[in-house]
Amino acid sequence: MNASFNLSPARASACLLAISLALSPGAADAAEDAEPFALLVETLESSDDSGVQAALLKGMLLGLEGRRNVAAPAGWTTLSRKLTTSENDAVRQRTVALSQIFGDQAAAARALASVQDPAIEAGQRRSALSLLLNQQNRDASDLLKSLIDDPAMTLDAIRGYAVVENEEAPSVLLTRFPKLDAQQRRAVIETLASRKVYAEALLEALNNQQVARDDVPAQVARSLNALLGERFTETFGEVRAVSEDRARLLQKYKTLCSPTAIAAANASRGRAVFQKTCAACHTLYGEGGEVGPDLTGSNRANLDYILLNSVDPSYDVPDAYKTTSVLTVDGRVINGVLAEEDAVRIVLKTAEEPRLVVAKEDVLERSVSPTSMMPDGQLDQLDEQAVIDLIKYLRTTEQVETAK
Repeated sequence: MNASFNLSPARASACLLAISLALSPGAADAAEDAEPFALLVETLESSDDSGVQAALLKGMLLGLEGRRNVAAPAGWTTLSRKLTTSENDAVRQRTVALSQIFGDQAAAARALASVQDPAIEAGQRRSALSLLLNQQNRDASDLLKSLIDDPAMTLDAIRGYAVVENEEAPSVLLTRFPKLDAQQRRAVIETLASRKVYAEALLEALNNQQVARDDVPAQVARSLNALLGERFTETFGEVRAVSEDRARLLQKYKTLCSPTAIAAANASRGRAVFQKTCAACHTLYGEGGEVGPDLTGSNRANLDYILLNSVDPSYDVPDAYKTTSVLTVDGRVINGVLAEEDAVRIVLKTAEEPRLVVAKEDVLERSVSPTSMMPDGQLDQLDEQAVIDLIKYLRTTEQVETAK
């Protein structure tokens, strides 16, 4: 092997693209993995350019996204020892991440240590935790109870309980629930709606008024209704489609949002309502989620358009925004919009995560609903002034300050 061999940046980019394409659609068969991985190991071993190494390692991670228990390619053990001593942070971190995917227990132990080290940059700790959980690492799941009390890791720890089932999750989350901020409380509710055993604990908390009805977003109520059926509606109330009441509701909200009421409304308060009820899925003025359409360029000046899409979001749903529901083999329920798919994985955009990768081998059931991810009855959960302020904000032509 020629140790002086190096790739130019252009060649590295081309190689990265070729490898990503090679690994993604056909990676379900271990034999098909061998050739591109052998090429990668050889190329990485031959290059001393840390930029090239980082690019190729990124390509490997993209190709292996969502997978676990992958056999290490020949030569990887020797190569990884070399790359983990690199002065380039990205090379070291990506090498450790790949070693975990290849089942290296020492790499997993190093990642576990980094997750717990407050001296390490928070983004690196979160990435390490995410990969460990996606590899179904039980030790990482057991760490969540302590990580939830670390401000830099709280949100990731809450959501981590959805990835790996943990019998402690309901108790840990509900005990801390009153002390969490609004975003974190929402994440707790979303996490508890991700598995039936968690959902039953949430139902008990609703019955005991440990969690208020208003703490459960409309789209989560729909998931809980599907998981628990009548037991949930007996406590929460009916979770119903509003299409049959469309005309009545449209008239109700059109009357409420009269020109006089809109003129007197407060767009800054409306922005606060938007952040609480809409921003998890929609972007406006460059802020928010990407599950639903970006509202910035939509027909927001038209009150009828806004009300129709708010009152009955499933009235006319483009295929790209229909809800895909996935039940995994370990009992996790995921609802999202399909973003990507190949032979070995599907990628969903959810209200909690803009990119959630699920290996097809982990999918027990999958269905596509004609309904929108945005739930019916969203406006019904707001008081009248909040509705008017929200509509005022949605009709603005430039960003406003958020009400304190």
